[in-house]
Amino acid sequence: MTALEPHDSDVVHDQAADEAGTGTQGSHETVLSRSYRALSIGIVSVIVLIAFEATAVGTAMPVAARELNGVSLYAFAFSGYFTTSLFGMVLAGQWSDRRGPLGALTCGIGAFGAGLLLSGTAGAMWLFIAGRAVQGLGGGLVIVALYVVVGRAYPEPLRPAIMAAFAAGWVVPSVVGPLAAGAVTEHLGWRWVFVCIPVLVVVPLALALPQIRLRASGPVESGADAPGREGAGRAADRRRLRLALGISAGAGLLQYAAQDLRPLSLLPGAAGVALLVPSVLGLLPRGTYRAARGLPSVVLLRGIAAGSFIAAESFVPLMLVTQRGLAPTLAGLSLAAGGATWALGSWVQSRPRVEPYRERLMTLGMVLVAAAIAAAPSVLIEAVPVWTVAVAWGFGCFGMGLVISSTSVLLLQLSAPEEAGANSAALQISDGLSNALLLAAGGAAFASLGGGTVSHTVTRAAGAGTHPAAFAAVFLPMAGVALVGAWVTRRLRER
Repeated sequence: MTALEPHDSDVVHDQAADEAGTGTQGSHETVLSRSYRALSIGIVSVIVLIAFEATAVGTAMPVAARELNGVSLYAFAFSGYFTTSLFGMVLAGQWSDRRGPLGALTCGIGAFGAGLLLSGTAGAMWLFIAGRAVQGLGGGLVIVALYVVVGRAYPEPLRPAIMAAFAAGWVVPSVVGPLAAGAVTEHLGWRWVFVCIPVLVVVPLALALPQIRLRASGPVESGADAPGREGAGRAADRRRLRLALGISAGAGLLQYAAQDLRPLSLLPGAAGVALLVPSVLGLLPRGTYRAARGLPSVVLLRGIAAGSFIAAESFVPLMLVTQRGLAPTLAGLSLAAGGATWALGSWVQSRPRVEPYRERLMTLGMVLVAAAIAAAPSVLIEAVPVWTVAVAWGFGCFGMGLVISSTSVLLLQLSAPEEAGANSAALQISDGLSNALLLAAGGAAFASLGGGTVSHTVTRAAGAGTHPAAFAAVFLPMAGVALVGAWVTRRLRER
């Protein structure tokens, strides 16, 4: 196992590496010590921005889909984001390894804000989805760049803590976001939820970028930079970008085929598989698909956990609005407690005392995720209280906090400095690709059982027009996928 060391082309980086290596001078440092405080606040501010987007937009999405006559395309609004983010992740990995993460982070935040503005001003569902796609490209650039920043700027003992801080950045947005988005949606309209969020871009830019330029800018020096190997490295970069385009196009074609559900849709579906399979095999660590021990299983687990949970969560507000008649604000609040419990789970994994038990905690986390997803559709039964979803999702988010932060920590432990960008991109590709594919599968099951015709008005009319089976067909298979993840947690370390 190779520990990822900070970038050493700067005096600041040398000092951090010395502290990590000796374990004496840096033993009392925390992520909020004077030498790390500005950087930590800056990059956590970026996470807060992403969190506000996810919670606020998720609350407004059912209303936007209804007003744009696009309920049948509801899954596209989420999978469009994840599909384009796959290309952004690969691009950010190469960009960060070759030139440092600063450029990828700056461009990513810009694209993220532009996509929100495009969706917020859309007059048709296809334009709304296009805005989500632009936003996804920016999100892919940002998240990989942030992982590289953590790997370069923080010594290994501090990385679990900064990952826990990332999770804590979701707490306030998860509570305030649904309330604010629901109130704005009901009184001003859903469009204001999208066009107001880009204002928050200014704060992360002002706080994070100067510190990233100081601590984590520039390429990592390695043998791959030798003159004789520079040409081969550029050829490999071009190949990875082609594979990234293959993943994005393949995932998009599969999503289209899953939503169209006609015999002719088999053609784009087959084309998507033909593009996707070789691209995935070329970009993920060898042995990922068969859960090989070590890094491949870490990458696989990330996809299983994130994909199953996000695919299920995307349908929770729609289920509560259309099947139980909740207002968008209350539907969004059903997920609010999850931000706090996710942060709690991430904090638990960051404690030094639990390090020897990390894999056991991750197994527990995946079991909690599976149980939460399986319990959510119980509210389709009128006798079951609506708050059951909030309680179940709180436990599921605690499990996700244990798992997601731990996969990030393990990835950085298993990555050499010059591989941090590529491996971080592989982790996020697994995350995003699983989201897109499982959303496609869930959306297909949802549409095939009449889910595209659900509406709040019809649902409240003497119970007519309800389609509880459409929602159950999304949640129950995702719970099964999460249980597979519990098995993968037993293969995260090499023997």
